[in-house]
Amino acid sequence: MNLQGVRSLLFDLDGTLLGLDIDAFVPVYFEALARRFDGILPAGRLVEAILASTWAMVADRDLSRSNEEVFWSDFLPRVGLERERLDPIFTAFYRDVFPSLGHLARPVPEARRVLEHALSRGYRLVLATNPLFPRVAIVERMRWGGIHDIPFALVTAYEDMHACKPQPEYYREILQLLGASPEECLMVGNDVQEDLAASLVGIRTFLVEGPFLRDKGHPRYEPDLRGTLLDLASLL
Repeated sequence: MNLQGVRSLLFDLDGTLLGLDIDAFVPVYFEALARRFDGILPAGRLVEAILASTWAMVADRDLSRSNEEVFWSDFLPRVGLERERLDPIFTAFYRDVFPSLGHLARPVPEARRVLEHALSRGYRLVLATNPLFPRVAIVERMRWGGIHDIPFALVTAYEDMHACKPQPEYYREILQLLGASPEECLMVGNDVQEDLAASLVGIRTFLVEGPFLRDKGHPRYEPDLRGTLLDLASLL
């Protein structure tokens, strides 16, 4: 299959453009975050509430509310505190602590190469990372990958998006924001269930193979194309 008609490339971030093992990263992330809430919320209760509210975001298909709104409306009753007290702690964490977690990630050398090559060929780029994090955390992870200065047409963050992967509404919202048809887009990612779900709305998919490939086994999606980022670059 060739990429005839494709004008926009949607790229996942973690495990695709950034070498990051999510399963190893998340416990360290929560441990660092819990330290900022010491004396305010017990670590176990904080983590349990964040996980539950994150799943509420993932499951939500009400497009009238942003992911941020869904998170906070679920999170605050669980912890019994006001957002005005919690917001400054989260803000300070992402400003002062989150950047120090970059040692858990590594740039993917070919990532910048394929992005720059795509731009030179006239493709529009979207950073289609699952919008579970605030924009500041996404930009920082882009920095870890050495791609923070790439001129993406759209970066999906939890402040702006109204659905998450693997919901088809997430991909439909991207199409709406781009003013693009599914046939004009290709989703590139390493997660079979999250990234290949783009096929549900008619977007063609490219599965990035390698050490970060993720496949929970169900549901099953077959990519239109598969290979490395360098294989993708050659197709472009």
